[in-house]
Amino acid sequence: MSGSNVRQTSLNGPPGLRLIDDAPVPSPGPGEVLVRVAAAGVNFVDVSQAHGTFAGGPQPPYAAGIEGAGEVVALGEGVDGPEPGTHVISVGVEGGAFADYMVLPAAAAVPVPVGWGDEQALGMVVNWPTALAALKPLGHIEAGQTVLIHAAAGGTGQVAVRLAKHYGATVIAAASPGKHEVVLGLGADHVIDSRATDLAGEVLRRSRDHQLGIGLQAPSPPDRPEHRHSDPGRTGDLRRGHGGDGRAPRGRGARPRPAHHLRTGRGAKALAELEARATVGKLALLP
Repeated sequence: MSGSNVRQTSLNGPPGLRLIDDAPVPSPGPGEVLVRVAAAGVNFVDVSQAHGTFAGGPQPPYAAGIEGAGEVVALGEGVDGPEPGTHVISVGVEGGAFADYMVLPAAAAVPVPVGWGDEQALGMVVNWPTALAALKPLGHIEAGQTVLIHAAAGGTGQVAVRLAKHYGATVIAAASPGKHEVVLGLGADHVIDSRATDLAGEVLRRSRDHQLGIGLQAPSPPDRPEHRHSDPGRTGDLRRGHGGDGRAPRGRGARPRPAHHLRTGRGAKALAELEARATVGKLALLP
């Protein structure tokens, strides 16, 4: 049996991605499960790996994509669960999610919440833990603080805006002008142009008592310097991907917003759009 996958063939960025139509379906090894992919998340880690700038990342050629969700269809030796038919989501820097099928450690397969679709679950193990970690254990967010969130219209940025408001913070969101309405709709108190020449000044004019409690920095494309600010305060990093120690919103308010999606065969276009900051919210590839 064969399927398709998107392989990174060079370290030249998104142009190095190639669609392989007759790729063999992988077999799960001991401790692994085989998943029929229904949706794959596109993340800045994928862009970084495509340029060879992600520490410890795979070397080409490799099957691209760190985040995928779908149905378990086969179990490797020694695996008792999740059972075939279970819908799961997982993330792994070794890649393989931009495909019809992917193999992953059974221990890393997180069940998709009841009532959620596979596409809705994207971000549950990447964007939400990253934003929570940046705000809570790294940033020590408190009610009444002012928080600056870069790339606020992106997948992780949108989550960070919602979480910061949940914790009672005043949110200053940085985004390109065409995305301001989206960010305001998430609850941001102020929105500034992310390309402003005096970004620090714009932030201080909108912050309470000219103090910034937390600034969340976003990853930058390889050819673009990171926006920096000179304001005092703690800085979290939206590139970190470990869990937080605080309480995130639960229930309907925590349900991820619908992802913008492209077909898996257009993986190179998806990565290029993400790298160019041309996307809004979570970006997904669908078979």
